Amino acid sequence: MRGNRRQGESTGAQANSRAITDCEQAEIDRANSSGRIPVVFVHGLWLLSNSWQPWRDLFENNGYTTLAPGWPNDPTSVSDARVNPDGFAGNTVQSVTDHYLQVISQLDRKPVVIGHSFGGLSAQKIAGEGIAAATVAIDNAPFKGVLPGPISALRSASPVLANPLNRGKAITLTLEQFKYGWANNLDAAEAKQLYDTFHVAAPGAPLFQAAFANLNPFGGETHVDQKNPARGPLLIVAGDGDNTVPLAITNAS
Repeated sequence: MRGNRRQGESTGAQANSRAITDCEQAEIDRANSSGRIPVVFVHGLWLLSNSWQPWRDLFENNGYTTLAPGWPNDPTSVSDARVNPDGFAGNTVQSVTDHYLQVISQLDRKPVVIGHSFGGLSAQKIAGEGIAAATVAIDNAPFKGVLPGPISALRSASPVLANPLNRGKAITLTLEQFKYGWANNLDAAEAKQLYDTFHVAAPGAPLFQAAFANLNPFGGETHVDQKNPARGPLLIVAGDGDNTVPLAITNAS
């Protein structure tokens, strides 16, 4: 059975989301024809969906079918992304979530949804819609109501939050900023290899939305429906040495 929205049905927000790409449609069709349980991977800031490939291989080898849609307007490769970094500007937490809801609405079976960082926030928003069989949030960005703001998290976000004008821009991290926020437990050579292979620009808006969510009396786009009885089981995973999403944020989530 599908989730609570069938193809052709959408909320007003979904109707404004970007069209499903040909590559994403091919993955949807492949998943539906496989008869297997689908697993949908949701990437976070400063990455593209191809960063999930080793995990997709692992799940495919263990009997699942996988999909890794991009965020709206994501380029198809890291090299293309670096040619036009400004193309990332404009995405928000809700526009990203709506795109994944649009993809999931075309699946014949409720998927497992796995998201990392801001993808982990979107994964929990998707769970709140009641259309996920189960959800895994890895080092998820904080949703509205999560109060801790550890110093390391603020430092990781400072390349964006330090300038209010960055809200409407796309920001690329330097290698040193990437090493602090993403690769602080790795040696310098591996950190640089990951930076060169995967790092791309990211929209500033989601970071501002998360940082100021608790000042928004109307909820804002980082609101998560934690009480929907159809949301299914949720696993939240943390890294005990994570500078960007420290344990305090995960425990509060």
